[in-house]
Amino acid sequence: QAAADAYACLLKHGKKISKVVLLGPAHRVAFQGIAGTKADYFATPLGKIRIDKGLLQQAYQIDGVIPLDEAHAEEHSLEVQLPFLQTVLDDFSLAPFVVGDTSDEQVAELLDALWGGDETLIVISSDLSHFLDYDSAVQRDLKTVSEINTLQGNKLGPHDACGYKPVRGVLNIARERKLQIEKITYYNSGDSAGDKNRVVGYASFALFEDAYDGE
Repeated sequence: QAAADAYACLLKHGKKISKVVLLGPAHRVAFQGIAGTKADYFATPLGKIRIDKGLLQQAYQIDGVIPLDEAHAEEHSLEVQLPFLQTVLDDFSLAPFVVGDTSDEQVAELLDALWGGDETLIVISSDLSHFLDYDSAVQRDLKTVSEINTLQGNKLGPHDACGYKPVRGVLNIARERKLQIEKITYYNSGDSAGDKNRVVGYASFALFEDAYDGE
């Protein structure tokens, strides 16, 4: 639901966006740097998404950004975003990156290089806290939400969000570019799945250059 609430904000912009830069954390393969792909397409039951070779070649000019399909093979952090993108956007190409052991500065350098204009959407995929009880998760997550809302990425660690590295990187860019940020929604799995003893936190945010109208 948190993801759906965020993607609903893009419904009016589907014809304008033609490129998507997607970053998520590595869960399956340990590696140094940031992993692109050699694939021509990523496929879901909704169809094929063309990989943007031009953006990837730009990315590979950055030290530590490499093609590494092993990092993508079983990685869900990017995969779960694809059907949402296919639903709200028209024709688009994808530059997917799995973030391994790297620095905030390297993530920020990658995002800065691929930033583009109105045609480019940047998506960072991450959960928040993992497997705390409901009340403890809410307490930790609301602190994380506050730190993201105030662009204080340096305060985020692995227990706050599995994708804390790409989140910290995009918040660095947000400060440099003087972007605005808006929290869209916060939930945890106890709000939907019922089990409140061991939950996972989810939130969504919008970063934008102009005044945000909620859409």
